[in-house]
Amino acid sequence: MQALTEQEYQDWLTAKGLNVPFYERYADWVVDVFRGDFGFSFEKNTEVGPLLAERLIATGILGFWVFALMIPIALITGVVAGMKEGSFQDRAVSFISVFTTSIPEIATAIFLTVIFALGLGWLPTKSAMTQGFDWTQLVLPVMTLVLYDFGYVARMTRASMAEVMTSQYIRTAILKGIPYSRVIMRHALRNALIAPFTVIVLQLNWLLSGVVVVEVFFQYNGFGKMLLDAALFGDIYVIQAGTLAAVFVAVFSQIISDVGYTLLNPRIRFS
Repeated sequence: MQALTEQEYQDWLTAKGLNVPFYERYADWVVDVFRGDFGFSFEKNTEVGPLLAERLIATGILGFWVFALMIPIALITGVVAGMKEGSFQDRAVSFISVFTTSIPEIATAIFLTVIFALGLGWLPTKSAMTQGFDWTQLVLPVMTLVLYDFGYVARMTRASMAEVMTSQYIRTAILKGIPYSRVIMRHALRNALIAPFTVIVLQLNWLLSGVVVVEVFFQYNGFGKMLLDAALFGDIYVIQAGTLAAVFVAVFSQIISDVGYTLLNPRIRFS
């Protein structure tokens, strides 16, 4: 490939609007964002807006299945462990949750790939979706993220449930002869799920940032891999658009967390 001459290079900078000061380019970009124009990706040779939407949808599909599997498993195991603090199931859940959380995502991804892809041959090693959407290519990334995130939510649920079960109103309800199942379902669960709810909602932030390792390892074309590729290539407009999307998700999840906490907590009432 023939190198560009100095004049050709300057002409290219002028054509792309890159020969003006950075603050002017940023101001122009902000104005364009309000018009729905996120810029142009030099690496992908396409508009950033459609690219960002495509990658966010891909990560959204991955995140949906992670949450759909992780939330019920973590909540059920956490509640069961917290109902009888110090019991065998409590110790087992605590050990498993700490163990899964302490292992880095990359180690879990390698372990699962060696067993289910290379060893048993049940699943593909990559999730690039080059031949179209394939459910089997989602299994390993989803399993990796579920195992990593399960422990944190389960431990939070277990701690919250254990605290609620030792509270005075729960003991009073049990001493009054109210059936144990009714005490759990009507009195304990609502208060015990307040803290896990806020944690689960805030996991949206982790999903956009922490998913980078998994997406890159499995070659899954999602939001995290897009940001890494843009950073390595120096694709500034993709980086800016991705950062804007991440900030929006962070603010949105924080609002949902606060509103949900207010609605779930019986001690808080709107005046």
